[in-house]
Amino acid sequence: MKLKLVGLIGLFLVSSLGLSAQETTKKFKVFGNCSMCENRIEKAALAVDGVSLADWNKETKMIEVAFDTAKTDIHKVHMAIANAGHDTEMHKAKDEVYNELPGCCKYDRAKSKMEGHEGHSHN
Repeated sequence: MKLKLVGLIGLFLVSSLGLSAQETTKKFKVFGNCSMCENRIEKAALAVDGVSLADWNKETKMIEVAFDTAKTDIHKVHMAIANAGHDTEMHKAKDEVYNELPGCCKYDRAKSKMEGHEGHSHN
């Protein structure tokens, strides 16, 4: 009986170590304004299969996400957030989704374009 228990604990530890080796953490800019934005942004990121942490800071506009690289990638996280109405460094939210955000959540999109595409002319 003890041998089985030790074997199961060993198997659990090995599988846990294997999973943690594929976990990565990234930070990137997401545009938003308030705590409602924070909830929406974090919920969108956490809805991506493989994401285990999403923490957006409304002062810095930076999100920290932890995810399993075997299940997802950073592009899918950016896309999920953009699909919720918030521009990221990588993806712009669709206008119709952005327009559905509450008034307090409507950030300056001209600024998000400038910061996301520095050095490019849009004239």
